[in-house]
Amino acid sequence: MINTKLQDAINKQINAEIYSAYLYLSMRAYFASNDLPGFANWMYVQALEEFTHADKFYNHIISRGGKVKLTAIDAPETNWKDALAVAENVLSHEQKVTGLINDLVNLATDEKDHAAKSFLQWFVDEQVEEESNAMEMVRKIKMVKNDPGAMFMLDKEAGARVFVPPIAKGA
Repeated sequence: MINTKLQDAINKQINAEIYSAYLYLSMRAYFASNDLPGFANWMYVQALEEFTHADKFYNHIISRGGKVKLTAIDAPETNWKDALAVAENVLSHEQKVTGLINDLVNLATDEKDHAAKSFLQWFVDEQVEEESNAMEMVRKIKMVKNDPGAMFMLDKEAGARVFVPPIAKGA
């Protein structure tokens, strides 16, 4: 059975993950309206990943006999200066999420909840990948920012990204 402190903290994390998806869908809309369909795809894949993360947290609470409590999702930003500003916002947001995950790990450690610590390790590893992907996009956009042809090629590269759901344990 999951303890109340962890249940409440993970419920907050579900909200944070859904907010992340909502933010990334807003970024998708920004890119789509600015004729950057590849970047819009990149953000769509990001949003799908965040919904998957929320679902993993949801299922963890349920599997441990807890109660999921969904709350209101704040409205995300809807406009940015340019593609670089969006990518930098993604990186900043992922760094914030890393802090939230680290706080959950610290709570699980304090509460001596080894099942939660084991579960959360996947998210620790995932955040390394999330931050790395965002840093890479920031670097690439900075490289090509003033070259429309290069930006076109980067948009096409971003458009090739596909969502790959995480493999279930034991599969």
